[in-house]
Amino acid sequence: MKYTELIFSNNQQKIENEIIIAYLGELGFESFTEEDNFLFAYIPTEIFSEDTMLEFLGEKFSSVQITYKISEVEEQNWNAVWEQNFDHVIIPGRCRIRAPFHEPDPAYPLEIIIEPKMSFGTAHHETTFMMMDLILDLDLAGKVILDVGSGTGILAILAAKLGASRILAIDNDDWAYRNAIENKSLNDALQVEVLLGDANSIPDESFDVIFANINRNILLRDMQLYIRQLKPGGLLLLSGFYEDDQNVISVKTTELNLQRDRFLTKNRWMAEVFHLNSL
Repeated sequence: MKYTELIFSNNQQKIENEIIIAYLGELGFESFTEEDNFLFAYIPTEIFSEDTMLEFLGEKFSSVQITYKISEVEEQNWNAVWEQNFDHVIIPGRCRIRAPFHEPDPAYPLEIIIEPKMSFGTAHHETTFMMMDLILDLDLAGKVILDVGSGTGILAILAAKLGASRILAIDNDDWAYRNAIENKSLNDALQVEVLLGDANSIPDESFDVIFANINRNILLRDMQLYIRQLKPGGLLLLSGFYEDDQNVISVKTTELNLQRDRFLTKNRWMAEVFHLNSL
């Protein structure tokens, strides 16, 4: 079988490759690799339609110019090619995040196994890395946790490994929902319950800590729904936005009686820890 290779660049990374990957997957693309500032995507030639792709991506990214070039390649063992280019992630001295095809390494205090599927939601992104770094500094023993926009479930699984008694992981994407269930099983994270839904699906119960690694607009829209379920003195961890967005995030958190305890930045991305002041 012949495959068509497309090499994408997207106007100086104004959108994340992981978003492009998710949409290309809907068109039948089977494998993806990233190198420098380029995304390589592969689809069986017999089902590829350039016109369909352009129409689809034009609807999704109307304000961003995505450039690409096309060539044909012979069939390969795409899993082997992809695994060769997929590396583990290490939070130095604290945690290692690996795929099932990586060998365990007892040198790390914690290991999390994530089945990466289409190669996103695996701690390679700065926001997930910083959220995990912040979570590792928390005492979560016996705590009840909510993870909104949980993706692969990686933050919820980390909370389970740190001793949380119950973790509810919510995502509105069916792929993420199914992948989180798979990853929960891979890590024996029995405390994690995975729910398909959004902020309006949060049950009427109180949480000690809430994680929300999403994006600026959704955080601003839904933050008050999170706070409604957060215990006084409880912690809210936020990421998914740039340092340039911090001012507008700060206005919202102040309005909701949240006080910032700590923050991290990495490559212009930001993650913050807040606590809810008692009224």
